[in-house]
Amino acid sequence: MYIVVASLSWPLLRVLFRLRTRGAKHLPDGGFVLAANHNSNFDPWPLGVPLFPKRYLRFMAKSELFWTPFKQFAYACGAFPVRRGQADLEAIQTATELCRAGHIVVMFPEGTRRKKGLRKRYEARAHTGAARIALGAQVPLVPAGIVGTDRLGRLAQLRVAYGAPIPLDDLAGREDAAQVATDRLMAAIGELESSA
Repeated sequence: MYIVVASLSWPLLRVLFRLRTRGAKHLPDGGFVLAANHNSNFDPWPLGVPLFPKRYLRFMAKSELFWTPFKQFAYACGAFPVRRGQADLEAIQTATELCRAGHIVVMFPEGTRRKKGLRKRYEARAHTGAARIALGAQVPLVPAGIVGTDRLGRLAQLRVAYGAPIPLDDLAGREDAAQVATDRLMAAIGELESSA
C-alpha cells in the first residue's frame, strides 16, 4: 500500500503542488527519528514521498485514526497508533524498536495540527517524545520544516527542508536531556520552516 500511495502521489505532488525539497543529503543511513512541524493532515506525504523508493517511513499517528477500515489502510502505509494525552509506553517501545531496526520514524513534536479544525481537543505545543525516543534508541534526531500544506485548497507550492541531526552527544546523563534536545529540535524546525 505504501508503494501504491507513494507512486500515485509523486506526480500529483511534483506537478500540481510543485513540491520542492532540500537537505536530503543531511539524512543519515540507518534508523532515526524525523521530526517536523504539523500544519495539516497532509504533512506525511510531502515529507515522505521525496525519499521514496529508497526509504520507507513509519508514522506515529493518533489512536483515534485507527478505526475499520481506515485502520488497515493506516497500518499498510506505515503508521502505528499512539494514545495522546498519556504516557503510551507501547507506542514509545514500538518507535524505539523500529529506529533500532533501521527505520525512519516520523513524529510531529507539537502533537497535533497547529490550526484548529472543526474541534480541537489538544493544543499544539512541543512535547519531548521525539527526543526521548531518539535518546533511548541512541539514534539521530533529525528536524524538518514543511511549508504549504495548510493552503492546499489554493494549490500552494509545497516545500520541505530536511536539516542536519540535532547534537545529542553532550546530553548523556543529564536529567533534562529530553527537554534540552526538544528545545534544540524546535529551534531547528523553526529555522527550516522559515527558510524552506
